[in-house]
Amino acid sequence: MSLKDRIKEDVKQAMRARDEARLSTLRMLNAAIQRREVDERISLDDIQVMAVIEKLIKQSRESIEQYEKGGRPDLAAKERGEIALWQVYMPQPLTEAEVDQLVAAAIAATGAASVKDMGKVMAELKPKLQGRADMGKVGGKVKSRLGG
Repeated sequence: MSLKDRIKEDVKQAMRARDEARLSTLRMLNAAIQRREVDERISLDDIQVMAVIEKLIKQSRESIEQYEKGGRPDLAAKERGEIALWQVYMPQPLTEAEVDQLVAAAIAATGAASVKDMGKVMAELKPKLQGRADMGKVGGKVKSRLGG
């Protein structure tokens, strides 16, 4: 079963269970997936669906930060609940050691010698790390390894 189909099934289950919070969060995810499919006129595969989920999680983390600064712990808690629900659809995150190994392997595989080659290394890493590691942090690791 594809990730998209699994999400649709979970929406139906939430409707049957009358779980409004879960239903609302899953519908938001479904809408984001459909919006991207319509905008790009494609049908998303599992990796692209994970990218949509990753983007929603990132936006929610930024919202949590703003809500906490604004003294709204109730809204921050709601966002945390949404993140927890979306993370169910993501693969297990990699450990720091596993990320370091993949970075070293990608640098060796691409023959990267300086920061100018960072794009090649990141292109090699992205399919392996999509949804399993924070690509911003990975970029920092690659840059430091290449002497940037």
